[in-house]
Amino acid sequence: MLPWTRASRTPRARRTLAALLLAVAAVATPTATAAATAPAATSGGWNDYSCKPSAAHPRPVVLVHGTFGNSTDNWFVLAPALVSQGYCVYSLDYGQLPGVPVFNGLGPIDESAGRLAVFVDEVLASTGAAEVDIVGHSQGGMMPNHYLKFLGGAAKVNAMIGLAPDNHGTTLLGLTKLLTYFPGAGDLLDAATPGLTDQVAGSPFLTELNAGGDTVPGVTYTVITTRYDEVVTPYATQFLDGPNVRNVLIQDLCPLDLSEHVEIGTVDRIAFHEVANALDPAHATPTTCASVIG
Repeated sequence: MLPWTRASRTPRARRTLAALLLAVAAVATPTATAAATAPAATSGGWNDYSCKPSAAHPRPVVLVHGTFGNSTDNWFVLAPALVSQGYCVYSLDYGQLPGVPVFNGLGPIDESAGRLAVFVDEVLASTGAAEVDIVGHSQGGMMPNHYLKFLGGAAKVNAMIGLAPDNHGTTLLGLTKLLTYFPGAGDLLDAATPGLTDQVAGSPFLTELNAGGDTVPGVTYTVITTRYDEVVTPYATQFLDGPNVRNVLIQDLCPLDLSEHVEIGTVDRIAFHEVANALDPAHATPTTCASVIG
């Protein structure tokens, strides 16, 4: 975002953002369990299972939320924007823990990848498309790599686009910083949160995930990061190495963009312009600070 977003990094603004996110979630996602089985169509036009992809946008877009997020709060800016551009857009909930409402992405990540595999099959069956494009934030930009590598996802995914993904992990301290954005989350969590420990750099999950290389053939990868990420640090660990990879530091495109980890995946229209370029590279336009206005 542009300079005024420095104010959004204050505690009061963070609480306001979190309250807005949770209010949206409460209205659009009655319970995590219900959303996991049958995501409801939203007022923003996504999760519309009557949508059929167009010739201009032949692949549906699957949005994968981050840790503590859910299928609505992470995407209340990006999802409607993609719908307005003519995409069929879908988002899922994953990684729910028993007794923990709203805050998702906390269960074992390999199980979350299995949930994604089922969801992608549902989207393909509904739309008649042969492949999807995936856009994920934070854990949601890393978890699909397990699906691509180990669950047959490479044959069903054209592009994998990660916003601040923890592809090579982070520290547990970094992950706990997310709690400041989601008031009440800490009180709801048990000590056992495998979705967090799986993301710690050097965990058995990440060691297995990244063994043999970061990528798989047939999929194009885009990683969009911010130098102000305070959760996945250092930010360069988010980058992937391999063919068909484009690693983007958003400040190289707009030095005035001050977005940090949560903002780059929820409200940063400059980053979202780069997402649109990755979804439709044949019609990409330069991403600059002016991209904030569309």
